[in-house]
Amino acid sequence: MDGMPATSDPVLAPAGGTAIEDRPIEESYDQSPWATIVWDDPVNLMSYVAHVFAIYFHYSKAKAHRLMMAVHTQGKAIVATGSREEMERDVTAMHEYGLWATLDRADAG
Repeated sequence: MDGMPATSDPVLAPAGGTAIEDRPIEESYDQSPWATIVWDDPVNLMSYVAHVFAIYFHYSKAKAHRLMMAVHTQGKAIVATGSREEMERDVTAMHEYGLWATLDRADAG
C-alpha cells in the first residue's frame, strides 16, 4: 500500500533523549515555586517598607504591616511566591524601590 508505513518499520521516537522519562532527574522540569525574600536593612523606614508591600503587591495594610514586621524582627520575610520569572520581576521591582531582595526556592529552609 502506497503511503502507509509497513508494520516492520521502526517506531519513530524523539531524538537525543528528549522524552521526559529519558532525562536524568536533575534535568527534568522542576515545578517548585520560587520566593521573593526581602531583607532587613538599616536604610529604609518601616513605614516605607510596608507602603511598598501594599502598593506593589496590592496587599492589605494589615498584611503589608505583618510582612514588614517579619522583615524587621526576623531579618527577612518571604513576601511572594510563584514562578522563577515572576519572582525575578518582583526582586527587580524591590530593588527599584530601594529594598534589599533576593529570590530562592520557596521550600528552601
